[in-house]
Amino acid sequence: MSPRDLVLTPRGLRFMGRLLPCAIGKGGLTQSKREGDGATPVGVHRIAGMLYRPDRMLPPTDWAVPIGPGDLWSDDVRDPDYNLMVRAPHGFSHERLRRADPLYDLVLITDWNWPNAVKGRGSAIFIHQWRRPGYPTEGCLAFSRSDLRWIAQRLRPGSRIIIPPV
Repeated sequence: MSPRDLVLTPRGLRFMGRLLPCAIGKGGLTQSKREGDGATPVGVHRIAGMLYRPDRMLPPTDWAVPIGPGDLWSDDVRDPDYNLMVRAPHGFSHERLRRADPLYDLVLITDWNWPNAVKGRGSAIFIHQWRRPGYPTEGCLAFSRSDLRWIAQRLRPGSRIIIPPV
């Protein structure tokens, strides 16, 4: 492990000498991730990309990509583009990346089951803003807006997220 790794602990996420409060999936941690189980997958993952809402914030880094009105993320196992960013209109089940609430104003894309997804192993495992402290996610990691931005400004593509089993 290195100080630049993001490491989940029972007390929060450790990164660059800080311990940051975070939320995990409502299904807890799992070594057997399945679509819709609400669990956060255990393992060593990497940051594969960063998205942000340009109408709500400035880019946190030079490699962040703006989220447009038609940007979606496929979560339908029947979709040939399962667990990939897609554009509206899209005939399969998906998540809107440009949401009314602030949860996806800044999104760190992980390489969980991406880019070559295995159908049903889970989709859209992101790092994003939480609803409120301690409120669980659908399988992602979530942080306060200020902590998320602090993390994003210090990451590079390929940075590791280590989620050990409990």
